Amino acid sequence: MGSSSSSYAPKTIYLDVDGKVQRVIFSRHCSPCDIKELLCSSSNIARNTAILLIDSEGALVSIDPSMPANTPNNLYKVMPHSIRNKANDSNINDFVFLSKEKEDMFQNVLSQVAEQFSRAFRINELKTEVTNRLTMLEKRVELEGLKVVEIEKCKNDLKKLRDEMTSRGGVRMNCNCKYNFSDDGKKLSPRRDVPSYPKYTLSQETIETLKKPTFDVWHWEHNEMLSCLEYMYHDLGLVKEFNMNPITLKRWLLAIQENYRDNPFHNFRHCFCVSQMMYGMIHLCNLQERLTMTDMCILMTAAVCHDLDHPGYNNTYQINARTELAVRYNDISPLENHHCAVAFQILSMPECNIFANVEPDSFKQIRQAIITLILATDMARHGEILDSFKQKVDSFDFTNEEHVKCLKMVLIKCCDISNEVRPTEVAEPWVDCLLEEYFMQSDREKTEGLPVAPFMDRDKVTKPTAQIGFIKFVLIPMFENVMKLFPQIEEIMVQPLRDSRDHYEELKQIDDAMKSWSFVNGFWKGSMDIKVSS
Repeated sequence: MGSSSSSYAPKTIYLDVDGKVQRVIFSRHCSPCDIKELLCSSSNIARNTAILLIDSEGALVSIDPSMPANTPNNLYKVMPHSIRNKANDSNINDFVFLSKEKEDMFQNVLSQVAEQFSRAFRINELKTEVTNRLTMLEKRVELEGLKVVEIEKCKNDLKKLRDEMTSRGGVRMNCNCKYNFSDDGKKLSPRRDVPSYPKYTLSQETIETLKKPTFDVWHWEHNEMLSCLEYMYHDLGLVKEFNMNPITLKRWLLAIQENYRDNPFHNFRHCFCVSQMMYGMIHLCNLQERLTMTDMCILMTAAVCHDLDHPGYNNTYQINARTELAVRYNDISPLENHHCAVAFQILSMPECNIFANVEPDSFKQIRQAIITLILATDMARHGEILDSFKQKVDSFDFTNEEHVKCLKMVLIKCCDISNEVRPTEVAEPWVDCLLEEYFMQSDREKTEGLPVAPFMDRDKVTKPTAQIGFIKFVLIPMFENVMKLFPQIEEIMVQPLRDSRDHYEELKQIDDAMKSWSFVNGFWKGSMDIKVSS
């Protein structure tokens, strides 16, 4: 641990404000928001303005207490976000900004044009034009009214047809996904332009924290998460090993982000959370020394893609509601199969194919392994996969392909449901998000007359009851088996799970105690009577 003087010493950075050097001093315990307000005030920019901090080489600097310090000879510059043009992140100095003089000139030209237009038209001409336009609008309104009648008729016909199809085949089409495989030849929209998210300069503290399960995923915006994912691929040597085009990697990550829906739980932040945990386990378990680079690539890419286009309703709903996905995949892991299909649909676009320079045979191997790992995230297969791993772990052989394949399946499962490994303040909001998504599904199931699982019913489940059984009977047994192979995870990953179990059991005891009390004639009746004054 460092000395108290270093941990509480203020940080000083130097800004270029209108050609002058401005010194800014702040405490290392300031929040990013406080630092942004201080930078706005120092640069004569209005508070609450979205700003960017750029170093002398044009790279963006993350605004937080751990940002790199600079010198008066290496000034930072604060810029409002709105005036910064998108461009190639290799040379941000090529950006062109409108100067004040050009803005004034532009305003003068607009004023002259407006004056000429005002002279060109006469009042009578304007009246005539307005009258003509009103007449045209009246005709259009009349036509649109007729169209509305036709549209309603078509809707009724479609409803009758849909009801007829449902009565014949019992197929529901009410859980569509972003990508509809029934449209022949249709692909996800590629990004042909240079990716637009900026390059963030990650501090050394952020880089080190990124390797740990304690990483707080709630403090990062989507662009920052994309930059962190990009860093992981570079840091693990995957970009160099598989000869990935860095711009293609950016496009691929953007396409991945755009194909995660804004669900309460199964969203892009969950994707980043799982990928960061996988990156952390690779470092914590020294997997780079025991597995191949291809294995590293498979683990990371499967984690990134594992929940693509998740509709927010689980496999049970898909099967019971007989959705298009359930019919397409014969009730066999419909969501996981869909995640795989969307993942490789994105990779099929040249603009997003990070494996474009990989030999066909190698790509076939990578593709099959990624599919295997994503399909392993179906919790219906949990017992089967864990039992297989238990049989191998005591005599595990890293040179045995089946052993390694089983390990990779268990690793992605661990990362997928690893929220309770994180600190309470990071993990608990995820429980709220998951319950919100569960309640959305159970409400819909009740409306449609479908079976409702008790652990998803808002009238039956509480946060403690939702977590205790899952932690005791799913998480802890799985992580303890992984601990047999990697003892170093006990303190950092297994013990937090035990603490989380104890935390929720205490909460349940409090809930149960509260339920044992009843309010009768102005008294709370329980182990003792408490008079409530009016």
